Order: sequence, then C-alpha cells, then structure tokens
Amino acid sequence: MFRQVPVLPVVVPLGAVVLALLLWSLHRSGRWSVPRAAVAVALSVYAAGIVANTVFPVFLDKPGADVPWTEYLVLDPTTEYEVSDAVMNVLVFVPLGVLVALVLARPSWLRVVAVVTAASLAIEVTQYLTAHLLGGGHIADVHDLLFNVAGGALGLGLLQLASRLPGLAGFVDRFRWQPAP
Repeated sequence: MFRQVPVLPVVVPLGAVVLALLLWSLHRSGRWSVPRAAVAVALSVYAAGIVANTVFPVFLDKPGADVPWTEYLVLDPTTEYEVSDAVMNVLVFVPLGVLVALVLARPSWLRVVAVVTAASLAIEVTQYLTAHLLGGGHIADVHDLLFNVAGGALGLGLLQLASRLPGLAGFVDRFRWQPAP
C-alpha cells in the first residue's frame, strides 16, 4: 500500500481560509448578515468538499510510471462516457452555480458560467498534474469539464427561477451579496 497525503489537514485549512476571506469581504463591504454569512459557509464547505473528492488521493511514495502525459488526459468529447458520471458531475456543480450567482455583483449567465468553467478547469488541471507528477488518483477529462459547466448553468437557472416565484423572491434576495439585478 502507498502512503497518501492526508485529506483533512489540507481541506479543512483550505475551507477555513476561504471562509475567512469571504466573511472579511462581507464585513469590509458593510454587507454582513446571517443569510450572507450562511452563503459564505456553504461556499467554503463546498470548496473543501470538491477539493477532497476531486484531487485526492495523492500518493507520497507511489512509484513513478513511465507513461506519456496523454495517459492522464481525455480531450476528445466524442469518446465514451458513463451516464452516471455525467449526472453526478451535473448535480455536483449545481450548488456552485447557485452560490456564485448569490456572491457575484452582477451574476449574468456569462459571468457565472465563466466562474464555473474556471473552477472546473482548475480542478481538471490539478487532476492532470497530480496524476502525472504525484500519482494522483484521477485523470483530467473534457467530459467532466462540460458536465460541470452544465451543472453550474443549471444551478443559475434554478436560482433565477426561484427568484421569480412570488413566495421565494424575497427569501432569495436576503442571501444575495448585492441587490438583485
């Protein structure tokens, strides 16, 4: 068995730093409230959970394999992909679409999708590098990127739908970090 980088000592401080930065941002802008702080907590826990589940395991002493860099990379979106993986990637990124839309000053489709795309691309690049350099347990896959972005867009769409419902509009607005567009 290979020794692994422990997950919790990495993701708990990561989540704490993200939370501290988000709460500081709220305080600094004079927009601190319990609902907005709840969004900060949710985003921090989400970030830590995503890192824990997409980057780890990372091995400390796994022997280096003499394989080409392309071994850890799937760039062809026409290759076979499991439906269950697609559904999981969509569902896992729905919360990010909601949370990003609540935090951004002007949460247009383009801005939210750009942030979700950047987050997903960062995950895929990290998976690629850790797989090749550190013996990580994941590969970078364009399918993941596409379905992650679809999930984020779906999250934004669901938030926008909830914002238009008379009983939910005011409730959703309490969680926004900026006035509704």
